[in-house]
Amino acid sequence: MHFSSGRIEESYCFYAIFAGFRGSFQRDKKLQMRIYLKLSSNTELVPFNYQRNLAGAFHKWLGQNELHDDLSLYSLSWLEGAVPTKHGLNFPNGSEFFISSPLENLHTQAVKGIFNNQHICWGMYVKEVRLSPTPDFGRVKRFLAQSPILIKRKAEGEKHQRYYYPGQEHADDFLTETLRTKLRKMNLSTEVSVRFDPAYKNVKIKKIKFNNIDIKASFCPVIVEGDPRSVQFAWEVGVGNSTGIGFGALR
Repeated sequence: MHFSSGRIEESYCFYAIFAGFRGSFQRDKKLQMRIYLKLSSNTELVPFNYQRNLAGAFHKWLGQNELHDDLSLYSLSWLEGAVPTKHGLNFPNGSEFFISSPLENLHTQAVKGIFNNQHICWGMYVKEVRLSPTPDFGRVKRFLAQSPILIKRKAEGEKHQRYYYPGQEHADDFLTETLRTKLRKMNLSTEVSVRFDPAYKNVKIKKIKFNNIDIKASFCPVIVEGDPRSVQFAWEVGVGNSTGIGFGALR
């Protein structure tokens, strides 16, 4: 289901439609979903490291919340359709990104916030909202990384974080560990494993600067196997660390 926005004057109308749509899901006890946002083209050049601004828009839509410091039970994707230039990114045909979570209140508040203020940054604003229920993936699913997957750990006695990449020892263990921690937070089955696809030969390491910190993360498909609801959960919250600021989003 999708709603096309006629900008702010139609916001409350569309939010009323969403409320009805949400109610139908609640009756069926199936409110896991993903929110896809279609954006306008930009009027200002978008910086290469735009993820902080995107996360900022998300928290603006949520309003006062405690998600900044809590375990990220949601994932934010990167912007689709970028045309790189020497100094930044353009989106001549607009863009799309998604917000995904198993949290019902997050969906409600995010959509309400979007229709109260569709503006993001760089002259881009939300033109359309599409709601997609979580599919049934079964017990095994290979997901593509829509945004790079971040794995970081600080060893005892070390000052700085270590980053882990596909094929490295412990990388798959840490992916599984992080997902199980989030599953326990939601009282869901931890009978699940996550691993990078060992057959994938085109792994790309992406360097991103966030809050003046250089971060390295990987573009590589992952295979999630286990309890069917836990496999769905991985699609909703992403994998690896820092899914709340745009890492580890899956498609």
